[in-house]
Amino acid sequence: MFRNWNVKFASILTVISLVSVSVLSGCGTTAPSKAETAPASSTGSGSNVKSSDSKKLVVYAALNEDDIVQIQKKFKEDTGIEVEYLRLSGPGEASTRIQAEKSAPKADVMIGGSVEFYDPLGQQGLLEKYASPNQKDIDKQFNDPNGYWQGWYMGVLGIVLNKERFKKELEPKGVKEPKTWDDLLDPNYKGLFITSNPATAGGGYIFAADQLFRLGEDKGWGYLEKLNGNVHHYTPGAVDGINLTATGEFVAAMSWAHDIVKSAKQGYPIKVIVPEQTAFEIGGAAIVKGGANTENAKKFIDWLLTKPVGEMNTKLSNRYSVRKDVAPPEGMIKVEDVKLVNYDRNKAAQMKADVVKKFSDMIGKK
Repeated sequence: MFRNWNVKFASILTVISLVSVSVLSGCGTTAPSKAETAPASSTGSGSNVKSSDSKKLVVYAALNEDDIVQIQKKFKEDTGIEVEYLRLSGPGEASTRIQAEKSAPKADVMIGGSVEFYDPLGQQGLLEKYASPNQKDIDKQFNDPNGYWQGWYMGVLGIVLNKERFKKELEPKGVKEPKTWDDLLDPNYKGLFITSNPATAGGGYIFAADQLFRLGEDKGWGYLEKLNGNVHHYTPGAVDGINLTATGEFVAAMSWAHDIVKSAKQGYPIKVIVPEQTAFEIGGAAIVKGGANTENAKKFIDWLLTKPVGEMNTKLSNRYSVRKDVAPPEGMIKVEDVKLVNYDRNKAAQMKADVVKKFSDMIGKK
């Protein structure tokens, strides 16, 4: 059982989510087809001219395609503001783009991915401080104390297993389905397992940090080095491994449990396994400083924190909402049945740059 839930919830921003991934595609029909063509305002790409009557918002989204499409549609219905979005592989790519565009920001909002990727942007002065009036309905631990980002959903890491390939190839060798992260070190998984790159994927970084928190630094790095021997390659986004495993290219992968469950419901021969000592994310959203539509960006953050939008997102993705008055997703693993690692989010954010560098050196071009 997951013990002392209330204490751990208060101390480590916990909660989980399980479900939400469909086959990923490019940008939506109203989204810019190229990052370089993503306009930030009607006055021209990269313009910093603010318009109080603007009916436009440019969003960099580290979300699944169907998630951002529904957000785009509903926000337009509710506010009359047109969302132009660029869907990126993960928060790492989104943050890199925002850093590169700091002299002429093209986006107004960054959304999706773990808040560990937002903290450095805030410290660099690339995010606009904003405290939504709707924060009063959110547990304060999901609100950035420095005011740069806003938490709006939660997720937990899991293992996606292709049941057909496992039964055919590994079960005859006496291999049992993995129940822990350590089970993935079995040499029988060599070349059959994939995970995501911490440099580009929020899930990839949280997975690496998970091992360091559960095992300690020395043993944690030892685990990651051993696992690297089994990893076929590292994907740019955390959800990429689900599609590759669902279609039978690999036997197993690490990804977000809610995304795995969603794909399983689509009929793929996969299952989700939530290991003991797993880690979690707080999904973020933030206003890009210097964007052309800052007032609309504030409206977007306010809107994102409302109960109807929380319910919409939970129904669409089966993620948990940060709002207490939004019911948990149907078919989700019970909170009390999840055993979470003692994940220190502040420490994870502080050590991120060093961990990513060491990890990148370790895996080379893999």
